[in-house]
Amino acid sequence: MKKLRLLSLLLAGLALIATAGRAADAGVGKSFQGPVGLQLYSLRAQFTANGVPKTLDTVQKFGIKYAELAGTYNLTADQLKTQLAARGIKAVSAHFPYKRFKDEPEAVALEAKALGLEYAGCAWADHKGSLDEAQAREIAAVFNKAGAVLAKHGLKFFYHNHGFEFVKHGDGTLMDLIMKETDPKLVSFEMDILWAFFPGQDPAKLLLKYPNRWKLIHLKDLKKGVETGSLAGKTDVRNDVVLGTGQMNWTTILAAAKKVGIKYYFIEDESPTSEEQIPQSLKFLEKVSF
Repeated sequence: MKKLRLLSLLLAGLALIATAGRAADAGVGKSFQGPVGLQLYSLRAQFTANGVPKTLDTVQKFGIKYAELAGTYNLTADQLKTQLAARGIKAVSAHFPYKRFKDEPEAVALEAKALGLEYAGCAWADHKGSLDEAQAREIAAVFNKAGAVLAKHGLKFFYHNHGFEFVKHGDGTLMDLIMKETDPKLVSFEMDILWAFFPGQDPAKLLLKYPNRWKLIHLKDLKKGVETGSLAGKTDVRNDVVLGTGQMNWTTILAAAKKVGIKYYFIEDESPTSEEQIPQSLKFLEKVSF
């Protein structure tokens, strides 16, 4: 009996330690469970001015444990992995140029594999002018091909929407066409909340419309007063504001994201004050209730 009681107390203690560890994770609260990471493009200016080690020190101070890459800052895959690992940060995904997925998907797969990634994706398709049906179908074909190549290496391909895909098409948009024309087994999607909202879409409804396709999310808020409805895929970077202070209805968005089983949430803050805003966004996620 004493042994059983000691074992019970030990297991209870371990459970408390595990719970405390989770509670201490940056950006994680009672409602929002993450896992939350950072798209390192948010600190592009710091990487240029301060270098990789010092900038990754800043990411570590944020309490961030997961990263999405936007380049390797002239480091080899092993060098970058070493820098990240030294700070308890794991790179789980990265963005690569559309042209590389089109022309050399095998090379991209090998690079992503060397970086230890789970996901490799594209954030901008090289379309000309306003996106049309022919270009959307070509994009879908490139994604299917890239997804098949990455799958052979145990990697998952994804596309990150950027706003220009929501051109009206039939009863929906060209984004719907890209969804339809891509193989769900090979192509997943990363929703950038701002780039769904800015062109006039409802991010929560869009998540629920395709519950099995969205795997990753960019958490990004749009400054109050900024007009929406543009398909340009561009807005002033100063319109990126602290999560919870902009136009997004985060309770419905995060509830929908949880329902569809998002794997990773990445804060992306492109503003010139991102270093000051990111900690505030993490605090918002810790307190938000849905």
